[in-house]
Amino acid sequence: MENIVMFSAEWWTLPLGTSWMAWTRATAGFFIFIVLAISSMGVWEYYSPGGAPRRGVLAIDTTRGDRLFISLLGSAFIFLAWLFFVGSPLWWPLGIAIIWGVFVFRYV
Repeated sequence: MENIVMFSAEWWTLPLGTSWMAWTRATAGFFIFIVLAISSMGVWEYYSPGGAPRRGVLAIDTTRGDRLFISLLGSAFIFLAWLFFVGSPLWWPLGIAIIWGVFVFRYV
């Protein structure tokens, strides 16, 4: 096996096993992030219950969970559009998605 540099594109996309699903470090990181985001929202709700709905710039009442869903869905569309129009690397859409998430939680 060749010498692969850690955190390079090859390292992120190297298959992690021989199963029916193509698990890579990138897909594992994605699912770990989703689980951590939902868990964090659960802990936040446990220690600070309520999260009363508020009306933001979209003119709809949203709770914390709604804003998490909107930010994740928007981030998915940001990445898909970037891949369609530009391709890789994906660091720029990651930055845009983070800005989108901050915007959603602050103003939506």
